[in-house]
Amino acid sequence: MNTILKKEQLAPQVVRFRIDAPKIAQKRKAGQFIICRSSEDAERIPLTIANGNASEGWIEIIFQVVGAGTMMLAELNEGEEMFDLVGPLGKPTHIENFGKCLCIGGGVGIAPLYPIVCALKEAGNEVTTIIGARSKDILILEEDMKAQSTQLYVATDDGSHGHHGFVSDVFNNLIAEGNTYDFSIVIGPGIMMKVTTDLTLKAGIKTYASLNPIMIDGTGMCGGCRVTVHGETKFGCVDGPEFDASGIDWDLLLQRLNSYTEFEQQAREKETCKLEGV
Repeated sequence: MNTILKKEQLAPQVVRFRIDAPKIAQKRKAGQFIICRSSEDAERIPLTIANGNASEGWIEIIFQVVGAGTMMLAELNEGEEMFDLVGPLGKPTHIENFGKCLCIGGGVGIAPLYPIVCALKEAGNEVTTIIGARSKDILILEEDMKAQSTQLYVATDDGSHGHHGFVSDVFNNLIAEGNTYDFSIVIGPGIMMKVTTDLTLKAGIKTYASLNPIMIDGTGMCGGCRVTVHGETKFGCVDGPEFDASGIDWDLLLQRLNSYTEFEQQAREKETCKLEGV
């Protein structure tokens, strides 16, 4: 159990694991996540289930190496086991035949968007997908998204692939061309979600965002993942991770996400020294 069946480098600092997890594979739905630890002394890391196969008993996770915990996770190789793996957690994405759906993902947020795109397509929706990254070399899952989307648009900050600019620019162009949508979901860095959902809501599109608050236990016990939605405190792990974008207090979320930046940097430097034998 929890054996890494396949390890793949999708982009610099972005890794995909296929993991033997038959019970989770049978129960998981789009939008849900797992919490894992690479070893007994490692931190708990919440990661969306990016793909899965119930009959073959595996799930896939995609993560970016940004801190000590993900550095330790990335050190694992095929054939090795994670220390523990818990899931599926969180509320699944509400899937129905909305009509014309718009799915927008940025950076590593493209990974959790993928199973949602698949589920919306399976429900009979027309799915327009916009994905973006800083540059072509760190863009992930383009071909996978293309296979599941009615239309796919790509943007890169530096213009190395697709539209030269942001996913929000692509959205503005689509609206200017007269396109309309019945439902939208946005996943990516906090500031990208704030800017993009502001545009989709102004266009009159019902919009949800999958939030990435600081999370520890994943069961609603610790309160670390609390967010404010429509003036009420919600927990990202049990009430989310997806919330009505029109009610999200983005400024508070961004403030909380930046609370431990200094400590995370120190932990990363310590882990780097350990791996380099310093």
